[in-house]
Amino acid sequence: MNIKQFEYKPLAHYSYAIESEGKVAIIDPERNPEQYYAFAKANNAEIVAVIETHPHADFVSSHLEIHKKTGATIYNSKNLGADYPHQSFDEGDDIQLGKITIKAINTPGHSPDSITVVATDANDTALFTGDTLFIGDVGRPDLREKTGNMKAKREELAEMMYETITHKFKGLPDDALVYPAHGAGSLCGKSMSDANSSTLGNERMGNWAFKEQSKQEFMDTILEGQLFIPSYFGYNVDINKDGAEVVETALEKIPFEDNATAQGLIIDMRDESEFKNGHLEGSINIQATSDNAKFETWLGSIVEPEEEFILVIDTEGNKDKLLHRVAKIGYEKQLTKVITLSDKNLVKTEKLDLADFKENPNNYTIVDIRNNSEVNEGKFFKSALSHPLNELRNTAKEIPTDKPIVVHCAGGYRSAAGSSILEKQLKSVKVYDLSDDVKDFKN
Repeated sequence: MNIKQFEYKPLAHYSYAIESEGKVAIIDPERNPEQYYAFAKANNAEIVAVIETHPHADFVSSHLEIHKKTGATIYNSKNLGADYPHQSFDEGDDIQLGKITIKAINTPGHSPDSITVVATDANDTALFTGDTLFIGDVGRPDLREKTGNMKAKREELAEMMYETITHKFKGLPDDALVYPAHGAGSLCGKSMSDANSSTLGNERMGNWAFKEQSKQEFMDTILEGQLFIPSYFGYNVDINKDGAEVVETALEKIPFEDNATAQGLIIDMRDESEFKNGHLEGSINIQATSDNAKFETWLGSIVEPEEEFILVIDTEGNKDKLLHRVAKIGYEKQLTKVITLSDKNLVKTEKLDLADFKENPNNYTIVDIRNNSEVNEGKFFKSALSHPLNELRNTAKEIPTDKPIVVHCAGGYRSAAGSSILEKQLKSVKVYDLSDDVKDFKN
């Protein structure tokens, strides 16, 4: 069995290609399908199937684009209610891919329409578990209360996940390989391992979800302490249910201006030092200078679905790369233009006097923009006001403005965005970014 795992690090997403005798099946593809075409070409093979384990919330899939390009059949559960050409793929159904037999197990819990894909040949069994079974964890059950063809309350899905883990993997061998759709860093689970694969035997021994426990104990554990839900998650479920537009066609429509200025909701992806040295007034600094930066997550958490925005980039040479990053979450539709900055009408952000802040912290209003789950584990400053970054545009007006404001997160990346939001929202007060100097205040 020839299996290739593809990783997209900013979203901690894994997708897969399986090849046998010149036939390829793609599982849970990301928005840009070029790497899957390259795999098929390198193996002198053709893509004949695309399998969706569920309609993903955290990224836009290229299943419909691959179908249009290659003619491959799209397979997913009939429970999904897909609005694109597809063939239902549920328990009792199978696909023959060369010498590999591919079957489906209905494994609801993360979503009502989740399936696990079971691929077997003469020697091996591989499980492509989507967002049902992760390495060390299971998928969160709270993403489908407000969206999708099948809506379900988190308690209902938590109970479904208990039944799935208790019953659905019985009869499968311990040496079956487990390939999830996400790893550590994804918001689709809360305590995933850094490992990118495992065996079912190892998960039965080490994954909390497989331990002997009552249904209520399982449900209490899975529901407790889940992370925030980014604004774009429900939007992506709906896009994936319909099928996304061909990505290059979508991106060609977005205008570009060099050495420009702009007004409106402006997202500036440059490094925080460049941003603070000169930016358009009211810009929000969501950094995308690193290939691993969580740009997509925070773009989709700060900017609402269908809310128009302008993107400031560092150089024209990075335009295509950054447009593809925006498209990962389907936000190209609301991106009105991309610009590089002229040197006119720029403002600077004043640097915090760190020595004075350390000496006189009570002279400042400290705003902690970490997630609630992080704050619950401990504060860096007793007097800090908690305003999670994903809510900050709405809660900024609640922050007192009688003192200068210092914004912090856990490491510095998010506070660049948070301080720029408050700089935009609170005109009557100085706003400072503690940035990576927060390390001086950790216990």
